[in-house]
Amino acid sequence: MKEFERKQLLERVNREGATVGTQIPDRIEVQGEEIDLRQFVFEIKRRDTIPSGEKERVDRAKRNLRRERLERLQRIEDNEVSYDEGRRLAEDIVGIDRALNALEQLRPVDLEQEEHRQNAADQKRWMNFLKKALGRDGGKGKRGGR
Repeated sequence: MKEFERKQLLERVNREGATVGTQIPDRIEVQGEEIDLRQFVFEIKRRDTIPSGEKERVDRAKRNLRRERLERLQRIEDNEVSYDEGRRLAEDIVGIDRALNALEQLRPVDLEQEEHRQNAADQKRWMNFLKKALGRDGGKGKRGGR
């Protein structure tokens, strides 16, 4: 590959907004394993938040995608490939970036907020229980009246 072609490809993958209009690849080989990248991203993104049980899986996928992106970029930078292969690698890199952007936008479930909600619900149930129990024992409430 010629130097100007290599620079062109590097500029393409490093350009801000390079992922605009780019599709997430259907399937891609990541760290020697073939994965259905688009299906994985849409499955996770459909939830809006990352459930605590899925957090490790998503974090591992993001690490592997970053590593794969870096390896493909390095092949272009080191001029180890033909121009056609470089173009395919550049498209893969931009697709990986698109997938990473989608995964990065997900929010993990806020464990503190979830715990607060559960505590509030527990407290409400306990208060309702006490009201019923005391209402029967004290002669007040629905049966006793004023």
